[in-house]
Amino acid sequence: HVQLVESGGGSVQTGGSLRLACVASGYANSPGCMGWFRQGTGLQREGVASITVAGERLKYADSVNGRFAISLDSAKNTVYLQMDGLKTEDTAMYYCAAGRVYDPSACTPVTTVFGYWGQGTQVTVS
Repeated sequence: HVQLVESGGGSVQTGGSLRLACVASGYANSPGCMGWFRQGTGLQREGVASITVAGERLKYADSVNGRFAISLDSAKNTVYLQMDGLKTEDTAMYYCAAGRVYDPSACTPVTTVFGYWGQGTQVTVS
């Protein structure tokens, strides 16, 4: 079955950086779209970034655009989220997600696109 395993979370000071990684396994066919989401305490889950598996389409939430960068290494079945210029409001549990899309334009950081989710990794900025 499909598994997504995140790593790289931790505690960092304001202005610092972290790089999250998500290793995907168990796919019979490429999911087409990978994404990162986050959920702060008492808040709804929100999309952070998404990328097509072919790498041609990247999307970011306005709140992270210019500070975060999503990328993937197909050979390692791994998607990354480089987070720079971290702010206290970035504190949240970060989740990796995968979804099947047949049109690259459908790959956006919206929860309804994604059917597979990791367990999350905590990021705390203080």
